[in-house]
Amino acid sequence: MSRLLRGATIVWIVLRYGLDELVLSSFSHRGLRLVTRIVSFGRNLDAPRGQRLREALERLGPIFVKFGQVLSTRRDLLPADIADELAHLQDRVPPFDPVVAVATIERAFRKPVSEIFTQFERVPVASASIAQVHFAVLRDRTGREREVAVKVLRPGMLGAIDKDLSLMRMMAGWVERLSADGKRLKPREVVAEFDKYLHDELDLVREASSAAQLRRNMAGLDLVLIPEMFWEYCQPEVIVMERMTGIPISHTARLREAGVDSKKLARDGVTIFFTQVFRDGFFHADMHPGNIQVSVDPATFGRYISLDFGIVGTLTEFDKEYLAQNFTAFFRRDYKRVAELHIESGWVPASTRVDELESAIRSVCEPYFDRPLKEISLGMVLMRLFQTSRRFHVEIQPQLVLLQKTLLNIEGLGRDLDPELDLWATAKPFLESWMVEQIGPQRLVQQLRDEAPRYAKLLPELPRLLADYLRQRPGDSRRELEQLLIEQKRTNKLLQGLIYGGIGFALGLIAMQVLLRVRL
Repeated sequence: MSRLLRGATIVWIVLRYGLDELVLSSFSHRGLRLVTRIVSFGRNLDAPRGQRLREALERLGPIFVKFGQVLSTRRDLLPADIADELAHLQDRVPPFDPVVAVATIERAFRKPVSEIFTQFERVPVASASIAQVHFAVLRDRTGREREVAVKVLRPGMLGAIDKDLSLMRMMAGWVERLSADGKRLKPREVVAEFDKYLHDELDLVREASSAAQLRRNMAGLDLVLIPEMFWEYCQPEVIVMERMTGIPISHTARLREAGVDSKKLARDGVTIFFTQVFRDGFFHADMHPGNIQVSVDPATFGRYISLDFGIVGTLTEFDKEYLAQNFTAFFRRDYKRVAELHIESGWVPASTRVDELESAIRSVCEPYFDRPLKEISLGMVLMRLFQTSRRFHVEIQPQLVLLQKTLLNIEGLGRDLDPELDLWATAKPFLESWMVEQIGPQRLVQQLRDEAPRYAKLLPELPRLLADYLRQRPGDSRRELEQLLIEQKRTNKLLQGLIYGGIGFALGLIAMQVLLRVRL
């Protein structure tokens, strides 16, 4: 019964805000259109469609607000006006009762709050659709008091999410069947993607693990601070982390008053982003202003402070190489190479004509290059490229959508801090250096080092593996054995040549470096 009532409520809000006009724009069944207008009699559709969609999602509750946020990142699927409006959704909802938060903490740790913390602020400092945060003071293992932030999962989230997701899947199926436009938007795939993100965020231990990984990755960069996790106090419903203190990055006037160098801060943000993406392949994918502060503590003055690690992006070596080659080709205006990369990656059908795709890409990128570099938005170029790629049936990978969303966030923050920021000029040396590392001698040496343990284990076992293989073959296998032994000897010589050649090559590099230093 509750599911039926929830479904009826969703349908009524959808009709009340005229969302049926969005999904049934290409559907000509007059009877259905008449029914929807009778049911929603008296509705006002004067507001723009994007605004009506945003207000409807806010009315439907936290789960749909979160869905709107995820949907806003799919600019490859949405019209620009709707994507822009959904990007305005705020991830702040009324906090839940502190008594419930305390009960959740005590259930998770099987102790009264007074035994866990020496001080606990019952009024939350932040509240979002998934969880809310309380400040507290914790006595660590050494007996030292530490200021911490306690993140508590909103109660009843799993059940509510599963019910709403079930209804979303059903509605997505209706949209695909009733509307050609709706089918193009791939609503069921979008809901499945949202399902994954949301269930990942519901496990706070996963978030803590992501934060710990980013903290290790960024340790040597000295540009960003990431809170330490107190693992003995981390459970799926509650995590306890180091309390971070700084100025929100959106408060540019306060940052200037504190003496923070805004231009350096903008450049540092670009460096952090490209380091996480191209060096580590593991990046913070929810970098809106609410999740970023700037430290004004003398010991860490001017460093970024990253918060909320519920959404992170990962890239494989293939993804990183593909992106780096694309960016480098963009910088050189080599649109044919960009088109070839799309086809080689398998994200465009192999039957696609290179010249047609090249022409489409040129039409997207060339207008930007006619302007000064500081006026070029790399994020907007990617967004336009994703939109143009629809006609070529490009399958945009989820990790690249997250990347594009994060790049837009970084670029927006950078331009707020420094309107003269030239993102392309800042990123180009980084990308070119990364490309040299990927194809240079250091990469070869690293690959040989990585593969050495596997080959060292395999080579001694090779004779036994050959003998076992021949025993399983029927008939006389002497001739095959002799042939395999000959091939083995050839392989051994080849491996020895590669090893000696690699050693000689490395020694040659060392000698060159020594000579250069002597001359200097």
